[in-house]
Amino acid sequence: MASNHPALEKLRKSGAAKVKVAVSDIDGILRGKLLHIDKFDSAAGGGFGFCDVVFGWDAHDVTYDNTSVTGWQHGYPDALARVDLDTARNVPWDGNVPFFLGEFINADGSPFPVCPRQTLKRVLARAEKLGFQVMTGMEFEWFNFRETPHTWAQKKGAPPEPITPGMFGYSILRMADHREFFNALMDEMLAFNVPIEGLHTETGPGVYEAAIGFSSALEQADRAILFKTGAREIGKRFGIMPSFIAKWSQHYPGCSGHIHQSLSDGKTNLFHDEGSPRRMSPLFESYLAGQVACMMEFGPMLWPTVNSYKRLVDGFWAPVKPTWGIDNRTASFRVLAGSPKATRLETRCPGSDVNPYLAMAAVIAAGMHGVEKGLKLTTPPITGTNQGGEDVPRAPRSLIETTRIFRDSEIARDWLGDTFVEHFAATREWEWRQWQDAVTDWELRRYFEII
Repeated sequence: MASNHPALEKLRKSGAAKVKVAVSDIDGILRGKLLHIDKFDSAAGGGFGFCDVVFGWDAHDVTYDNTSVTGWQHGYPDALARVDLDTARNVPWDGNVPFFLGEFINADGSPFPVCPRQTLKRVLARAEKLGFQVMTGMEFEWFNFRETPHTWAQKKGAPPEPITPGMFGYSILRMADHREFFNALMDEMLAFNVPIEGLHTETGPGVYEAAIGFSSALEQADRAILFKTGAREIGKRFGIMPSFIAKWSQHYPGCSGHIHQSLSDGKTNLFHDEGSPRRMSPLFESYLAGQVACMMEFGPMLWPTVNSYKRLVDGFWAPVKPTWGIDNRTASFRVLAGSPKATRLETRCPGSDVNPYLAMAAVIAAGMHGVEKGLKLTTPPITGTNQGGEDVPRAPRSLIETTRIFRDSEIARDWLGDTFVEHFAATREWEWRQWQDAVTDWELRRYFEII
């Protein structure tokens, strides 16, 4: 073995013959493989080759024609993937096979600039230089369907069948439907080192919400991406297909990917100030002011697909403006300022279709920009009786609009790097072009017979 890391010591004693490894692509899809134990032996020390096409194609393996970091012009060579031994866990629904997450590095050991996990680590390293440890927690809403990959393929985009009917949020009764799946999520995710603090039904047919246990930001992003993949894998055992699409039907609310955040010095929650009327420290206010001021500049990292923008509808729970409020779920930024331990910011605008590494990098970068610049809150909180925010522009309604803002953002380039911004913007432009070229069922229903 390459070192005396505790994870390797445990692996030595396990007698495992193979190891599963995975990395995140641009869209937050885990791409991975099984490695023979001897191959993993060398990979744990020096890394292993992984085709860089994972950053050069879309969610359906169609290669981009507009990127420069990777592409046909480079021949899609192997990039170097490094195993993070601190991510060691076993997959309880896959024979307890050992599992590790990885990230991409250059040949000289420097971070690969478009790797999502490395992008988050760059943001966190800058926060650490300022003396802050970022703590986060993610919540996902998602719909569950009585489908398999084969039945869904046969339907060719026709409406899927939810596992339960009706609008029944926080339902103990609906928890009894498919209780084996419901309990497997709680129990097997915990065994997978992805603890779920709370799991319940949400408003809509077959929709659940899970809150992942609060942790340091990198660990939380790892847990979040593993949760999305793990839920799908567990669901297969029960004939259930979870979907994290932001909006699958115009008749139901969309699905969110809320991010809770606080800053710590390693011991104390620095967002709490008992002497403040709002119990918010000046640090908290600057962090929040940063998100209010520039979150829209990171838009495609929060709403990365064409479908993301179908969720941003007035009156459907998803906030559509960069507003803030005290324990107000209609605001994009919900301040929870209670006990010293629980004081935090909940950023409610991201959808469930996010890449957790990139969404977390975006909200932290925006917040830390406010801290670095000492920004002040210039707008009052919106309230239930006097809603406020009437003069605040709403979020753009299309991927191409947010992508253009993102590409031109000096703040995004400062925090994420020019290479990442150019590459990610190109991938979102590609995604928009695929939509522009598509002929949809809506168009056929609207125009086919009568226009």
